[in-house]
Amino acid sequence: MPMGFQDARHLLSRAGFGGSPADIRLLAGLDREAAIDRLLAGVGIAARTSPPAHVLTALPPAEGMKGLSVEQKQAFKQERREDAVELKGWWYQELLTTPSPLTERMTLFWHNHFTSSFHKVKWPALLYHQNVLLRRHALGSFRDLLFQIAKDPAMVLYLDTQTNRKDHPNENFARELFELFTLGEGHYTEIDIKEAARAFTGWHVALHRSGGFAFNRRQHDSEVKHVLGKTGAFGGEDILAIALDQPACARYLTAKLWREFVSDEPDARAIEWLAAEFRNNGYRIAPLLRGLLTMPQFWAPETRGALVKSPVELLVGTIRLLNLPMADTAVLTKYGKRLGQDLFDPPNVKGWPGGTRWITSATLLNRWQLLQRSLRGADMGGPLHTHAAMRERHGAAWVMEEEAETVQAVLVPVPPVNPIPPGIDRWQLVHQLVMDPTFQLK
Repeated sequence: MPMGFQDARHLLSRAGFGGSPADIRLLAGLDREAAIDRLLAGVGIAARTSPPAHVLTALPPAEGMKGLSVEQKQAFKQERREDAVELKGWWYQELLTTPSPLTERMTLFWHNHFTSSFHKVKWPALLYHQNVLLRRHALGSFRDLLFQIAKDPAMVLYLDTQTNRKDHPNENFARELFELFTLGEGHYTEIDIKEAARAFTGWHVALHRSGGFAFNRRQHDSEVKHVLGKTGAFGGEDILAIALDQPACARYLTAKLWREFVSDEPDARAIEWLAAEFRNNGYRIAPLLRGLLTMPQFWAPETRGALVKSPVELLVGTIRLLNLPMADTAVLTKYGKRLGQDLFDPPNVKGWPGGTRWITSATLLNRWQLLQRSLRGADMGGPLHTHAAMRERHGAAWVMEEEAETVQAVLVPVPPVNPIPPGIDRWQLVHQLVMDPTFQLK
């Protein structure tokens, strides 16, 4: 049975950044599973936006920093900060223009799962390559993603594996591996963490040479370890495999994806079933996501408009949908930071908490102010324009061509809180809906 307009709109809002009436009608003619399969078939594994060239070489000098003067070191650090802003603008550009919004949604999800940030990783090249890695595996194999992220140079630096040596094991990575990356709290002990940390000793980054992952055999503890009920002379890869063998791993990841795409309250029975399939399928992410999106709970009326847009979703979705002018994506970096989601700079290893915590009285006021400025064209690379000129400034022709009921259906997932005044023109209607509290929902 073909989906209705609202069904297709709901799917595009959750699996992307929303869709124009034309995007929605393309899917509305399909049944649910066929529409989901089309979205999954269209995912990419690489960004189309070219990165800033100098970002790729923004590593420490091969000879180190010792020979530089104080002024040279300060200048070098300032360049890195500017590179970081440029890298954030690069990702926003990809978010705005990608033909596969689902790819970017999942890349953003993994960025918030396997966090790293400029706060500890000072080198833009390393965070750029981590972003590439996350996108390449965004809908592929979680097993492959886990094995590669554990050796990712940005992750090695962020979680201090760089200092994990035989005589002085550093437990940071092992702790977050179990708590945040695979199992969740309650499924491991402190002894498991200490033993696992020994297995990762010797892993480091050759920062002043290639900037790539390296293994120092002399700093590796090759003795027997006891981890999660297993015993052996484990290395780091053995620990990753042991974590994946735990049933808790699939349940933990499935519940997290449920909260991302379905609702804030995972259904325990559905999670158990989906997690078993995920594990039996070798941790393939695309089939798990397909399973989530086909669940009756995803399509239930009470699920519509039940999730809060993250700042990035709000900004990117609004600009894409209304085709707002955007001369410099560095503006979005500033906006995202103000709203609490600074790309490449999550607040800590747990990432952004998300959900209803995106909205406070302060952030909601900021959201409305920034949406006002965006609609007026302020900061977007051109002169301020009046309400009467919005039609010409904005390229979303569909706003004028569609019925008012369709414009409302596209912009908000549920009926607006504030009544629509009679007789308002189309752009006044857009303004009214974008400023309505329901526009913050997806």
